[in-house]
Amino acid sequence: MNESDKLLKILGNKDVLALAFGAMIGWGWVVTSGLWITEAGSIGAILAFVIGGLLVVFVGLTYSELASALPLAGGEHVYTYKAMGRVASFIATWSIILGYVSVVAFEAVALPTVFEYVIPNYSQGYLYTIAGWDVTLTWAGVGIIGSILVAWINYRGIKLTTVISFILTLIILVAGLMLITGSTFGGKMENMQPLLETGLAGILTVVIMTPFMFVGFDVIPQAAEEINLPQKKIGQLLIFSVILAVIWYIAIIFGVSRILSPAELNASSLVTADAMAKAFGGSQLMGNFLVLGGIGGILTSWIGFYVGGSRAIYALAKAGMLPKSLGDIHPKYKTPHKAILLIAILSTASPLLGRPALVWLVDAGGLGLVVAWLMVAISYILLRKKAPTMARPFKLPFGTTFGWVAAVMSFGVMILYMPGMPSALIWPYEWVIVGVWAILGVILYNYSMKKYGKAYADDHMKKEMNRVA
Repeated sequence: MNESDKLLKILGNKDVLALAFGAMIGWGWVVTSGLWITEAGSIGAILAFVIGGLLVVFVGLTYSELASALPLAGGEHVYTYKAMGRVASFIATWSIILGYVSVVAFEAVALPTVFEYVIPNYSQGYLYTIAGWDVTLTWAGVGIIGSILVAWINYRGIKLTTVISFILTLIILVAGLMLITGSTFGGKMENMQPLLETGLAGILTVVIMTPFMFVGFDVIPQAAEEINLPQKKIGQLLIFSVILAVIWYIAIIFGVSRILSPAELNASSLVTADAMAKAFGGSQLMGNFLVLGGIGGILTSWIGFYVGGSRAIYALAKAGMLPKSLGDIHPKYKTPHKAILLIAILSTASPLLGRPALVWLVDAGGLGLVVAWLMVAISYILLRKKAPTMARPFKLPFGTTFGWVAAVMSFGVMILYMPGMPSALIWPYEWVIVGVWAILGVILYNYSMKKYGKAYADDHMKKEMNRVA
């Protein structure tokens, strides 16, 4: 690989942690925490995130070992190729890209949503109605402008990306900790009633949302070639970021449900901001500060998944599994700029779907994430048997146990998305997103195989493996 084709290896401890944690906490804790509580009840929502958190901890552990052993751009792409071959590698990576692109598109829809709290009635210029929601010129315009700005930040280089992520993550932490502290001391246990809403069905409905909320730790292996740390440290930071995110979400649910009554939850358009305001004596200024933290979350998540998605596309393109031009590195900024522009097109179009797209993107993207996590867990199990002597700087104990737990839990959650389950994907919107993505993947993979040949992909992957052997 020529020097001009290389990604910059410059990320340190705080860069990696801010990138992963900032990507995981994002904006979901601001815009959908009320939905979690009303769907499952206060304790039900906490239980759902405990279940989702356990899944992501076990999956994160398998990622930690594999990321430290194979620190190459593309993450899932590399692990699944080494364990199961080319087709499995494409399926896993294409699935995780669906999750990443869904998050990027989600943030483009979330940004205009938060403006409704800060600037009431700003949405003007009716365009059309989709799924009962009126899309307006100003509403869609805010999302489109935000998308262009975030694409530009990512285009300009990984260092700018991580500096901005670190600053914004600090703002999020301050806002969130103030909410948790204020609601803990100012809230009431009776506000947490009902503890469970609609029983197991409510809990499962929230469980299928959790993969989308926790995704972000896997940005670390995607950017592995840009991390300037010992290989063991990569695994340690990955699992530490996961544990922090699990604690964060559970604390936010507890805080919001303790400070706001069920009636206030149902009447609120942005429950976390209203909870913050109430926790500090009805101060609208504090509510707006929480929204500022929420905007920071939108941007950190948005930025992080541009990194993850573009590096996954870059890895597939370099292997000839997608058009090779998507693997080009910018001569000045050292970013996979064409992959970034592709994601930018999809992100910029998403506000045109209106606010209902928030839920569609969460669920459809969540399925893609769980499929990829399942395949990584299986790869972990297979590589323990196929490559027992492979160097593993961050090696887990108990043989394949962690892999089996991660695989079983991932499969169990994947089933929850299927038709007939109380938490199944919504027809037609969510299944159309999944179906179109799958068809697009089949077309692009077959086109690339015919143009470059299977031997090219296999030779490239062997060379990549040899670089870290």
